Amino acid sequence: MDVHGRDLRYFVAVAEELHFTLAAQRLFISQPALSKQVRLLEKALGADLFARDRRGVRLTPAGEALLPHARRVLEAWAEARAALEQARATEETRLVIGMSTSPGRGGMLPAVRSRLTEAHPAAVLELRQVGWQDPTAGLADGSSDVAFVWLPVADRRRYRWIVMAAEPRHVALPSRHPLAAKDAVVMADLVDEPFLALPESAGALRDFWLAADERGGRAARIGAVVNNPDETYEALVDGRGVCLVAQGNATLLTRGDVVTRPVTDIGACNLALAWRADDARPLVRAYARAAAGYARAVAAPA
Repeated sequence: MDVHGRDLRYFVAVAEELHFTLAAQRLFISQPALSKQVRLLEKALGADLFARDRRGVRLTPAGEALLPHARRVLEAWAEARAALEQARATEETRLVIGMSTSPGRGGMLPAVRSRLTEAHPAAVLELRQVGWQDPTAGLADGSSDVAFVWLPVADRRRYRWIVMAAEPRHVALPSRHPLAAKDAVVMADLVDEPFLALPESAGALRDFWLAADERGGRAARIGAVVNNPDETYEALVDGRGVCLVAQGNATLLTRGDVVTRPVTDIGACNLALAWRADDARPLVRAYARAAAGYARAVAAPA
């Protein structure tokens, strides 16, 4: 027996009106169609729900037994639909922004937010910190809708991105390290140093922050694996290695006993706003447009 919500709705309308024509008008269907559906419901249930005679329509004992339960089912379904609509509305206005390190950089986040909310005032933005073991900052597993990530990204066909900032790479090292006395260093100064590395799951991004392409074929010596800025700072202070860091992220590590120096002969790093290529949701694309507008405004000559 498979009873649909429509069947119960029709039954309740007749039970409350005790008149098929009035119930049909209330339901905006024809009276013959309503009578047919009630008959099918009675057949499915194996019981007459209404007694029909020249005096009118009245509930049978079976109908009286069913009525309170039918009303509760319809009320529960109405509540479920309302909850679903609320969830859908929330989903359409909520955007989760993943990040592996702070993309602060002179007010980048509030500036992009301002551009977005100007066009989408109901948007609710949720910031989510993701460990360095996931170089996509939550895009890969869908836990983030957009994300601030460092290039390169794995599986380039799966993602789209906008470069938000291009910065020199510095080396972070203990203040007592011999290289701390220099104003700047070159890669040749660093190839024999133990390096702090991202987790292996970071893939190409791990190699980038080890400057694998600038080592002349020499493998990096790994002093420790780190998953976030706090672990990196502790490993630096402990003397377990040095690490490359974006110029804009230097303040995350220079809290005391750690200094940074520019590495003058390696390429810059690029911070990007990324999203999944197949994600066509309006709010995702709107955030990308807001980010692109900010990036253009910053890049424009004064």
